[in-house]
Formats: sequence, structure tokens, C-alpha cells
Amino acid sequence: MPITLADLQATITEFLVRAKKPTDDLSPDRSLYSGGLELDSLEAAELSVVLEDTYGSDPFTESERMPQLVGDIFAFYGLEPATA
Repeated sequence: MPITLADLQATITEFLVRAKKPTDDLSPDRSLYSGGLELDSLEAAELSVVLEDTYGSDPFTESERMPQLVGDIFAFYGLEPATA
């Protein structure tokens, strides 16, 4: 079954809630780290595990470069948010 953007956003949001991080903005240009979702290295590793367990792959271990933005995660799974 293909991954949908809504599913991926829900998975990330659930992780952020558990990590007590902001969930109000998952726009593609939002940083995963400082000035954005404020993930530290351990939380990024935990998100990697959640994505791997849920979807069978993750951009933190399988991409050529470490994701920096929420949009990097979307792009890894071939998803782009709808534009208004």
C-alpha cells in the first residue's frame, strides 16, 4: 500500500507529540533542528526508527544526505504537499 502524505504527516505528528515538540507547522521548509522542530540528535535517531518501523525505510539512514527540513522527509518518500 502506498504511503500517503496524510499518513506520513500523522506519523511525524505522533512522534512530535511523544517528544513534546511543536506540531503546529509541518511545512516543507521547516527545519527539523534549530529554529524549527528543535530535534536533537537522539530525537532525530528516534524519528528515524519510527519511520523505518512504520514504512520499511527512512531518510536518515538511506539518503545520500541527512534530512535537514520536513520537506526532505516528504521528498524521500516521493511526496509533496499540495500548494494552495
